[in-house]
Amino acid sequence: MNPPSQPQATGRPRGFTAVGIFLLFGAAMAALAGVTLVWPGTALDRMWKLNPRAYRELAPLGKMMGIPFLLLGGTLAVAGFNWFQHRIWGWRLAVAVIATQVLGNVVNICLGHFVEGGVGVAIAGALLFYLLRGGVKRIFESAGPLG
Repeated sequence: MNPPSQPQATGRPRGFTAVGIFLLFGAAMAALAGVTLVWPGTALDRMWKLNPRAYRELAPLGKMMGIPFLLLGGTLAVAGFNWFQHRIWGWRLAVAVIATQVLGNVVNICLGHFVEGGVGVAIAGALLFYLLRGGVKRIFESAGPLG
């Protein structure tokens, strides 16, 4: 068994596939949130029971917030698919999205959501650290400028 810092037999660092799946899962969840905000009143609205505070804050804004969630879903899907195709711009997009998430969680801390923001900074920060590791970036650079 390879130590955690060593690449797997596929030549990809440990966790590489998990990041791609995470991006695609995020795409699905953001798109779902966007759909429920743009077109409320469907059976999909039940998913907000998982985060009722977010629903209370977002629902009154409806389409004004739903469309950015749909755009985020599309962005995450593009990043996820291109992550698996080892395209450098897919890696860059993933880094930009996760860095934005870190910043958003710092804002949460500043707004007084200390636990939620702190956990978010820790998780997104760890993911950003992983993305910026040389072994991860090299996978994308070796694919060439267009991936």
